[in-house]
Parts: sequence; structure tokens; C-alpha cells
Amino acid sequence: MAGRVFLAVPAAVSLSLVLWSSPVNAGILSGFSGLESTPGPDLPRLEFLEKWNAENQKKYAEFDNRFKKSKVLQELLEKSKKNKEKNERLIQDKYCLRGAEWGVGDCSTEGMTDQEREDFISELKKRTGAE
Repeated sequence: MAGRVFLAVPAAVSLSLVLWSSPVNAGILSGFSGLESTPGPDLPRLEFLEKWNAENQKKYAEFDNRFKKSKVLQELLEKSKKNKEKNERLIQDKYCLRGAEWGVGDCSTEGMTDQEREDFISELKKRTGAE
């Protein structure tokens, strides 16, 4: 008897939700887009503030141009470019070392003698700093 009750209750609840569910109406506010979509009032324009803002924008643009042309920034960009190239080469060498050790990929040691293979792998280890 208790087993039937445990089965009947979830079935009755599911059936009631399926049969009696209807879309929810939001009531009086349905279809209202909200206060965020209504434009606010136009604020008064103050001439001295607009002039001051224009002067500041001009000054900031001048500072930006001066900074972009500065020697310090150019040196840092050059260092960054060199480091990027160096790091890319280091990563390529690490993948090449892994491929050589496993015998797969572009750096595969298939067809090499044991001495050539050991020399090749030791050179790759020196390049990557694995030794």
C-alpha cells in the first residue's frame, strides 16, 4: 500500500503540472520596456565646460603622441619583439627535442645512427637548457 502511494504522488503532481500549466502574464507592466529605455532630459550645455573639455582632449592627444614617439617606449617595444622571437624559437626547440626523443615529427631521429641521434638530442638539450 505504501509503495503505491509513493508512486502515485509524483505521477499526480506531474500530470497536474502538464494539464494546468499556462503562460504567466506579467499584468499591467507586461510589454513595458522599462525606465532604462526612456531618454532622460537634455542637460544644459555650459560653454566654459565644453571649451575646457576640448582643451583637455587636445592636451591628452598631445601627451599620447609624445609618449608613443618616446625613446623609452620604442626601446621597450624592441625588447618585447626580440623576446617574442627568442621565446618562439625556444618553444620550437622544446617541441623538436620531444619529437626527437619520441622519434616522431619533423625532428624524428628515424634513419640516424645511434651516435648521430645522441649528438642531435644533446645539441637540442643545450639549446633548450634541458641539461
